[in-house]
Amino acid sequence: MKVECVTLGSFATNCYLLAPEKGRQVVIIDAGLDPDGLADQIKARQLTPGALILTHGHIDHIGGVWGLRRLFPQVPVYIHSLDAPMLEDPDSNLAYLAGLDGLDVSADQLVRDGQEIVFDQIQLRVIHTPGHTPGSISLYCAEQGLVFTGDALFAGSIGRTDLPGGNYQQLIRSIKTRLLTLPRRTLVYPGHGPTTTIAREIDDNPFLVEGAA
Repeated sequence: MKVECVTLGSFATNCYLLAPEKGRQVVIIDAGLDPDGLADQIKARQLTPGALILTHGHIDHIGGVWGLRRLFPQVPVYIHSLDAPMLEDPDSNLAYLAGLDGLDVSADQLVRDGQEIVFDQIQLRVIHTPGHTPGSISLYCAEQGLVFTGDALFAGSIGRTDLPGGNYQQLIRSIKTRLLTLPRRTLVYPGHGPTTTIAREIDDNPFLVEGAA
């Protein structure tokens, strides 16, 4: 599996394009903020999206859904059931931060903890990691030794919990019990910022080191 990171929008959201070693169909993780940014990137690379998986329902991760579906109306959108209502709720998805009244998007598939999402040679396991939002998920590929953490875990930091639906204690518990238990060598691809590893976050993340809340 090949992984390409495309950073989009004023919030510098990392959107990931996952492709098998051969073929032009990709699985996309998160859609960025700009309405047409993701669609333009996919079109420029002459790729075909097989699925769009949203790690959570904030505007900087879902803003590009409409533009992508306008260009590729067949692409199914996946999100956890607890965050699905956020797609149509501008108050909870923070659309106002982008100067928007709302988005005309909805989910096709509601995912659950432990679910295996399989496309061609790509296999991802859903890990429910609430705290940033109630339905935040991470996506783990055991074969490749990598995990996409959305806005749960960053290099040297963690997601915000002061937004609607956020819960600090829940987020810390999610990270420590669902993510830091992955193999130490696991590569971490976060929703913002650089890649890291589980080992580095166990050893050095100031929010997660021994004695932190």
